[in-house]
Amino acid sequence: MTDTTESTEGFDLSPNEARVLAVLIEKGFTTPDQYPLSLNAITTGCNQLTGREPVMQLDESEVSEAISSLLARGLVGRYEGARVVKYEHRIRLRHSLPPAEQAIMALLMLRGPQTAGELRSRAERMHRFDDIPTVQAALEHLGEKYPPMVLALPRAPGTKETRYAHLMCGEVDVASAMAAAAPSAPGGLAARVETLEAEVAALRAELHQLKINLGEAD
Repeated sequence: MTDTTESTEGFDLSPNEARVLAVLIEKGFTTPDQYPLSLNAITTGCNQLTGREPVMQLDESEVSEAISSLLARGLVGRYEGARVVKYEHRIRLRHSLPPAEQAIMALLMLRGPQTAGELRSRAERMHRFDDIPTVQAALEHLGEKYPPMVLALPRAPGTKETRYAHLMCGEVDVASAMAAAAPSAPGGLAARVETLEAEVAALRAELHQLKINLGEAD
């Protein structure tokens, strides 16, 4: 009889836990010479300003608490072969994920819902996908796991590509994710139009002033 406990644990991570796990996966690929990571290095990775959505500001106590929870879940392991205790992810063992799927999960946890095309380009430093269908095949496999690890979101109005979200933090707020994916986000279509109109008006004013300066105004 198969024990399904291990396959279902870890799907109610807090945002802090998801960020720590994703950083460990990412850095395992991108900085192998510095991996496993110390508490300080994990904190720095969590608070990066690039490649993060949202940007977070976690202190070491918050990161340490997240690590403790991930250790209890078997998603992180402790490495004590150095003077400083270091940590490594164990998602490959815990959920049987090959490198391609590890990279996808890391990106989804680090940057939120994304299209297959976005995942392919952003995964380059972690895993090279030959083409978009290869990414989609990995996403489909993640979605077919029990329980599923990713979800294909309904297409937002005005969008052509499907976006995918991870399920490591539980159910996804589909309405919010679709709103964020809309071409007019942030602020909605009306706000976007208003902004563009304001920009056009400012350009017209600048052009008019230039004509006055050149003595060409009507």
